[in-house]
Amino acid sequence: MAAGGLPDELAGVLAGIQRLARRRLWRAMPRPRLRGAQAELMRVVAARPGIGVSAAARELCLAANSVSTLVNQLVAAGLLHREPDPQDRRAALLHPTPACHEQLRVWDAQRTALFRQRMESLPADDREALAAALPALRRLAESLRETPETREVP
Repeated sequence: MAAGGLPDELAGVLAGIQRLARRRLWRAMPRPRLRGAQAELMRVVAARPGIGVSAAARELCLAANSVSTLVNQLVAAGLLHREPDPQDRRAALLHPTPACHEQLRVWDAQRTALFRQRMESLPADDREALAAALPALRRLAESLRETPETREVP
């Protein structure tokens, strides 16, 4: 176990898996390649069409000006469509384009194939252990999603 124990070890392994998977998938993606934050924003907008920039920033735990920069890049690339919010003309509502849906579909299919291939190469005991860990990992992810206002800090 690493010097920081289970939390450090888990954080490192999860970040490493994400980084390695993204690198393998990026090699197969058409150019221009998206950065991780751009892909995450596309996922949020595809899941919640009409979301505002501020709400997307909260969802991604990013500053609103950072998300605005990402929105500008994705609009220029034809992956998002921005329209004025009818209740607040200073705000924008975001919508995925067909190209956004297609890019996410391709990315998801390639990611599923990559993980299926790698999982099949593992021993059955490892696959069973990973399956058994999924509920706890989902709860961990949900606890990380909570805002400081809704979670007590020890």
